Amino acid sequence: MLAQVRSYTLFGLDAVPVTVEVDVSPGLPSYALVGLPDKAVEESRERVRAALKNSGFPYPQARVVVNLAPAELRKEGSHFDLPIALGLLAAQGVVPLEGLAGLAVAGELGLDGTLRPVPGAVNLALGALGEGKRLLLPLESAKEAALVEGVEVYGVENLLQAVSYLRGEEEPRRVEPDDPVAALEALDLRDVKGQAKAKRALEIAAAGYHHLLMVGSPGSGKTMLARRLPFLLPPLSQEAALEVSRIHSAAGQILKGLVRTPPFRAPHHTVSYAGLIGGGAIPKPGEVSLAHRGVLFLDEFPEFSRDALEALRQPLEDGVVTVSRARASLTFPARFLLVAAMNPCPCGWYGDPERACTCTPASRQRYVGRISGPLLDRFDLVVEVPRLTPAELARAPEGESTEAVRERVLKARERMLARQGRPNGELAGRALREHVRLNQGAEALLQAAAKKMLLSARSYDRLLRVARTVADLMASERVEEAHVAEALAYRKSL
Repeated sequence: MLAQVRSYTLFGLDAVPVTVEVDVSPGLPSYALVGLPDKAVEESRERVRAALKNSGFPYPQARVVVNLAPAELRKEGSHFDLPIALGLLAAQGVVPLEGLAGLAVAGELGLDGTLRPVPGAVNLALGALGEGKRLLLPLESAKEAALVEGVEVYGVENLLQAVSYLRGEEEPRRVEPDDPVAALEALDLRDVKGQAKAKRALEIAAAGYHHLLMVGSPGSGKTMLARRLPFLLPPLSQEAALEVSRIHSAAGQILKGLVRTPPFRAPHHTVSYAGLIGGGAIPKPGEVSLAHRGVLFLDEFPEFSRDALEALRQPLEDGVVTVSRARASLTFPARFLLVAAMNPCPCGWYGDPERACTCTPASRQRYVGRISGPLLDRFDLVVEVPRLTPAELARAPEGESTEAVRERVLKARERMLARQGRPNGELAGRALREHVRLNQGAEALLQAAAKKMLLSARSYDRLLRVARTVADLMASERVEEAHVAEALAYRKSL
């Protein structure tokens, strides 16, 4: 008998429909799995055999052929275990074929028949929603898939329970959406003593979504500042939360709820090109995509590989990253706020008031030279973060709280969205010229600065965006000289 079970394979962020065809026919006992399976899918044979036996179901002593259609598409992942097992049982008449109609199935089997969660449940649910099918998943994955509105999701704990549901012996357990909002404890800016200019740069970066580079000696507070940035950003909308959740789910994370707070990713400087940008035989999202709608923090910026850093240039401009492989070329969302931190020299103490730098001018130049000019040009804000002495730390007054700064950021963001529908950091071309209106003094100051600092066209536009954000934080309709002057203060050259 022939049985067909609907399932999906993840192709980037998309769940591509796959029909699991199982044919059991007379002949010498054999098992053939076709349809471009990867190693995890090939090994499903032994997991399925043991799960059927230990659950009390027969394994066919006949010629078995399992086809994963379409045959030209590479299939990967252990989530084909459950559809293959149900297909074998349906082909033997243990499970009625009509029970599989209108149903999509995915799940990894343990040897005792228990079901384990699978990655990409949110994406599988979106695939089932697009086809108008019900979805049967391991219970933990079903809770994640139920976060997608409009799809019927059923959760099972083991193979016995799945068979009972399909036979009609038990009422299917429909999983309802449960989206707890995790109350993350906000890291307070008051914990960072001093650093008024760096805090102001952080506020501007959060309000306008501007990329920020911090330069300072070890222990000056660069990492502390960066880790507080996500708590200044507005919460994610429902659409953005679903988009971010799709990415994290496809990367293999098991979600307890939609990702509603802007993500913060801080990969180590030894991260590979594929780990940062994305990759694999069938490309998976990298750190730039996992930071989508949030913050990507790169500490020890010059220590990252040159290839990985240069690959950041496309997503910084376009908000997407394209990963091309022989088998596939996929595009992932990657609109993130880049925050980088670096020392002023290899030893870290150049310009420090207490410790002497041991680096030669040539070594300092080589160190800074690891970051290309075009990449540096993509930072809107460059700020020095000087190390405070113990005496200065003791005298430093307590600054504003995260809550107070965030309130200004939210009001400035509301002005931007009401005026142009997007943050200032995303303005370009005609929209930039239309919404950044300079008074006569600001125009003259900007032209003089551009001539003196030899600003590129990209740097000039970025300066305009920062000045517009400063004006929004001060609730000013027009960009004035003071706003341009403050924006120029963050155009430090390394």
